[in-house]
Amino acid sequence: MESSLHDLEVLLRSRVPLILVETSDERRALDTFRRLALRTGQPVMRWSVTTGLQRIDLDLQPQAHAREPDQALAQIRATGTAGLYLLLDFHPYLDDPAHVRMIREIAMGYGQAAHTLVFISHRCELPAELRSLSARFDLALPDRSALERWIREEARNWVAANPGSKVKTDERTLKQLVKQLGGLAETDARRLIRNAIHDDGAITASDLPGVLHTKYELLAQGGALSFELDTAQFGEVGGLNTLKRWLEQRRQAFLDPDPLLDAPRGILLVGVQGGGKSLAAKAVAGLWQLPLLRLDFGTLYNRFFGETERNLRASLRTAEAMAPCVLWIDEIEKAIASGDYDSGTSKRVLGTLLTWLAERDRPVFLVATANRIDNLPPELIRKGRMDEIFFVDLPDETTRGQIFAIHLRKRGQPAEAFDLDELSRRSEGFSGAEIEQAVVAALYLAKEQGSALDNEHLQSELAATRPLSVVMSERLEALRDWARDRTVSAN
Repeated sequence: MESSLHDLEVLLRSRVPLILVETSDERRALDTFRRLALRTGQPVMRWSVTTGLQRIDLDLQPQAHAREPDQALAQIRATGTAGLYLLLDFHPYLDDPAHVRMIREIAMGYGQAAHTLVFISHRCELPAELRSLSARFDLALPDRSALERWIREEARNWVAANPGSKVKTDERTLKQLVKQLGGLAETDARRLIRNAIHDDGAITASDLPGVLHTKYELLAQGGALSFELDTAQFGEVGGLNTLKRWLEQRRQAFLDPDPLLDAPRGILLVGVQGGGKSLAAKAVAGLWQLPLLRLDFGTLYNRFFGETERNLRASLRTAEAMAPCVLWIDEIEKAIASGDYDSGTSKRVLGTLLTWLAERDRPVFLVATANRIDNLPPELIRKGRMDEIFFVDLPDETTRGQIFAIHLRKRGQPAEAFDLDELSRRSEGFSGAEIEQAVVAALYLAKEQGSALDNEHLQSELAATRPLSVVMSERLEALRDWARDRTVSAN
């Protein structure tokens, strides 16, 4: 709370007439401005379409005659005393040219009467003619002490309702719960705490997955992020030994930062299509046992000016609130490739992403994958933006045997019953995805013949497949030539 008050006081001293606060925690936003009024002595008025204008620093009665937006704006414009005006859910009324003009006149008259209009809503975008007069303000996330206090209060409430009982937990689980509640509004955090306690009077490790999943549902709101909670299975990946070793070296520094070490920030995975980049991205979350968020740029893009960048900022805020986590951007070159074909949208998206990469302070590990690195802007792939660029090549013979074993076991087949060495030799040039499809096709063939799956079925499917390394051999060799001196092999 103190950090929000300080930042808000600094913003007000800069004499910005219009401030946007996008938040679902309206109560905390109002409380922050009310506290600021006590500190600065500045009057604070609250407006909503249901109550009209009301001075809240003195808890006065609302002025019902100023209930309509035009009435409220006219009264503010006519008032000679400086003050803060908190306009709640005003965004539907910004389509009216008369309202926009009155807001502009109030803002331009700041020198004569210092009226600061604060638009508080879950989502708000000012018209173009007002943007240069405005600034955005983000409420600071609740800190650890606040979250711990809410847990203690909810535990006491449960004990009061269940005399003679005591809420059971352990220090490790409590620490994990506090981490998972980070980024939530007080109302939502308390609800999740109550859900964890009330079913059995205890906060246990079994409560944590449910808390995390509910938190994601509260934050994502059907946006461009998809969420994978159970990432343990992603840790079982064939090959990628260099990448795995790199990740193991940095796991502790990411989860428990060391002041003597720079915290890991992210990696770029480059390679041939179907070569295992997506699986490698998932493996990061699996090896570190963290939630995996996938950012879908196809959902992110919007035809309205500025909406794509807004959607990206919202997605990145959600990822920060879910921290610690892994954020995966698949085929990043399709979203921010160099060029002006989209009237600058890619450049604005790139600028938003680069700003976030430079300024983020939450443990969000970025994993980006790309098929065509020559399409990526150099400012993204330079050292400092990403920790390392890994090249995911086609699997070698040993790794192909591991991949066969993984996909056979996944489908209920005993891997030890197959000649994996022979299958590895016959699948030279195959990607992991192509090996998986060979196993799937062989199972269909065996079912058609009414027999158990064996090596002959698998070898038959391998012989009938022309892998991508053959069909697109020239492109693959060009990619390997490019990567040889510019990347680190993931295998």
